[in-house]
Amino acid sequence: MPELLARCTSAELAEWMAYEHVAGPLGPERGDLLHGMLCATVANANRGKGKKAEPKDFIPKWDQGAKREPMDWRQMLASVTAMNRRMGGTDRREGGQE
Repeated sequence: MPELLARCTSAELAEWMAYEHVAGPLGPERGDLLHGMLCATVANANRGKGKKAEPKDFIPKWDQGAKREPMDWRQMLASVTAMNRRMGGTDRREGGQE
């Protein structure tokens, strides 16, 4: 992750996020979706009468641990500040740590 952040600007990361929003997920999420589509096709080709299988029936649900309540802006700021610190970033806000 530090290498990615050293090579990409926030604008470039935002462009990739926008691209993913239009073109669909990249990486492992896309693989899960494609495999779900394939499994649903095979299941539907070999099924009898009844409910048609959907790709979502074959896609694992990751990170289903603790359900979280929506955060307010203060909680979001604290979370981002902690992530920034863990990744070795600098806080350039007035009074932040350099």
